Amino acid sequence: MLDTGWIASIAAVAVFALAAISVVHALLQRRDTGTIIAWVGLIVLLPLGGSVLYWLFGVNRIRRRAHALREGYLIADPSAGGATLSEPPERWQRLLHSGDRLSPFRLVGGNAIEPLFDGDRTYARMLDAIDSARHSITLATYIFDYDRVGERFVDRLQQAQDRGVQVRVLIDAIGARYSRRNTLRRLRRAGIPATTFMPVHLPRSLAAFNLRNHRKMLVIDGRQAFTGGMNIRRGHSHADPGPHPIHDLHFELRGPACTQLQRVFTEDWQFATGERLDGPRWFPDTVAPAGARACRGLPDGPDEDFEVLNFTLQSALAEAREQVTIITPYFLPDVALTGALKAAALRGVQVDILIPARSNLRLVEWASRPQQGELLERGCRLWLTPPPFNHAKLMLVDREWALVGSANWDPRSLRLNFEFNLECLDAGLGGELASWADALRAQSHLLTLDEVRARPLPAQLRDGAARLLTPYL
Repeated sequence: MLDTGWIASIAAVAVFALAAISVVHALLQRRDTGTIIAWVGLIVLLPLGGSVLYWLFGVNRIRRRAHALREGYLIADPSAGGATLSEPPERWQRLLHSGDRLSPFRLVGGNAIEPLFDGDRTYARMLDAIDSARHSITLATYIFDYDRVGERFVDRLQQAQDRGVQVRVLIDAIGARYSRRNTLRRLRRAGIPATTFMPVHLPRSLAAFNLRNHRKMLVIDGRQAFTGGMNIRRGHSHADPGPHPIHDLHFELRGPACTQLQRVFTEDWQFATGERLDGPRWFPDTVAPAGARACRGLPDGPDEDFEVLNFTLQSALAEAREQVTIITPYFLPDVALTGALKAAALRGVQVDILIPARSNLRLVEWASRPQQGELLERGCRLWLTPPPFNHAKLMLVDREWALVGSANWDPRSLRLNFEFNLECLDAGLGGELASWADALRAQSHLLTLDEVRARPLPAQLRDGAARLLTPYL
């Protein structure tokens, strides 16, 4: 009879050694105390399973993996995007200097930026822009459903391709799976060069499973662009949203800053396909000014652009003097951001945070609740926005500096996803966004400290347990 005792002993020693190495690595490499406790606790409770999950999904490993995968594909030029703003206002010089050190781009003037608050209007503008394209179209999106909205985009892209416009479409590999019908297959049948970002081929791609491209960008001829929070799907339509309506915010951009969006897309495209897009078809020799607004692109991701967004948010909170307005569908700031929010409120800054009254991700909603009390205690105001689900992303400081784009206030956006945001400095745009935010706040419910404290004990325990999962969300 085979004696398996020695095999079990060797396996036990191997599991113990793996767990010990995992704990040591977490203690030495990770920076956030709460995250360290969460991972070490999981490894101690589940030595084998916890260790495997740590090495597959731990943030530091993902960061190194992203760096290795994208090495040699970075083509962003710090001066790309036109003439830099020669004399930034003294009021904002420190914040803009922070952006200079974080972003590969500089703040550029001469742009027209228009907020688009309605999905039908946004899609109509985007489709009109596709119809007007003469040279090139680049489209990156997290979700591209092949529904009533997606069909229109595929048809217009095919028409553009047929008339000689060069078209490239990049869809995130996980986001592509949201659609029951395969949009990528339909695009390829139409002869449109399209691919997925970080395809999922389990088990060999499991280590990069969390590296998702959450960016939403459409660039036309290198001169006109759209970016923000909207995916391509029926739910964003106001007239015909289907069973899952979504409220969102998107932006149309014209002017020199469009070059920055094109740079980010071409970097992602070259990484995904190996094809380098260059030349006047993609990057016109000159992009004429289209307005007077200043902005810059802020790419963020778990590679060379790691923590760009997190540090930008902290810097903006430190520079706020009167009012900060934050609108986000998922609100799970880390300890540093939570402290910065509380510090701003303690200085007398009016800090308004608008989140959905009911999230489409209940686990994230529960995990966000335990920190609500401490924010309210320090003077922050939390507003619960009514249905439909608000997917908009906006940070507005003193009604003049704005951060818009694809990123949420959660660990996935701040540490894992590839995101793209626009930093905008313009009193006119700030005033328009502030008026929209004021109207949204007027429809929302102001959460009180008494309501938070009155939550039933079972709900508090559930929320506290969900909070422990924050490093994994």
